[in-house]
Amino acid sequence: MDDQEKIPFTAHLEELRKRLLVCFIAVGIGFVLSYGFKEKLFDILTRPLISVMQTGERMIFTGLPEAFFTYLKVALLSGIMLAAPVILYQFWMFVAPGLYNKEKRLLVPIVFLSSFFFVGGSLFGYFIVFPFGFKFFLGFASETIQALPSMREYLGFSSKLLLAFGLVFELPLVITFLAKLEIISVEFLKKNRKYALLLFFVAAAIITPPDVVTQIMMALPLMILYEVSIFGARIFGKKRSEEDDN
Repeated sequence: MDDQEKIPFTAHLEELRKRLLVCFIAVGIGFVLSYGFKEKLFDILTRPLISVMQTGERMIFTGLPEAFFTYLKVALLSGIMLAAPVILYQFWMFVAPGLYNKEKRLLVPIVFLSSFFFVGGSLFGYFIVFPFGFKFFLGFASETIQALPSMREYLGFSSKLLLAFGLVFELPLVITFLAKLEIISVEFLKKNRKYALLLFFVAAAIITPPDVVTQIMMALPLMILYEVSIFGARIFGKKRSEEDDN
C-alpha cells in the first residue's frame, strides 16, 4: 500500500490508458469475429418475439440504412460480450495494487461469479420474460391494428432488458461481498426486508416497460435473490466468527 501511494498520478493515468487500449482491442476483435455471423446473431435475439407472432407477421425496417446499422450494433454488442472476460480482468488488475492481500484473493471468484450471475440474469430475461412480455404487447393487435416491430426498436428494447436483468442478478454477489467486508449484516438485511421489497418493485417499474406483467417478472426474482443474499451473508458471517474464535 505504501509503495502504491508513492506512484505518481501520471503513472496511474498511463496504466489506465494501457488497460483501456487492451479492452478496446479485445472489443474490436470480438466485433470483427461477430460481424460474420451478424444475421444469425440477430435471428437468435429475435426468436422470443418471432415465436409469439402470428403466421405471416414479420419484422420491418423503416429507413434504408436501418438494417445495416442494426446489424453493426448487434455485432458490437456481441463483441463486447466476447471481450467481457478481458474487460473484467483489466479492470481488476488496475485496482489490484490498491488492495490488501486478503482482498486480492477474492478477485478471481468475484470475476467468475459476476460473469455467472450476469449471464444467468440475461438468460432468465431471454427465455422466461421475453416470451410472456412480447405476447402481452402483441395482444393489443386487432383486426384494425397491426403490430409492426422494427429492427432498430427491437434491438434497443431487448438489449436494455437483457442488460437490466443481467445487472439485477448481481444482487447476491454485491450483498454477500458487502457482508464479507462487514459493511452490512444479516440482521440489517432481515430488518429492512420490507423496504427492500418496496424498492424492488419501484426499480422494476423504472427499468422495465410500463406494464405490470414485466414489472412483476423482474421484482419476483429480485425478492428471491434478496433471500439468497441473506443466506450468503449468513455463511460468510459464520466463517468470519469462526476465524475470530480461532
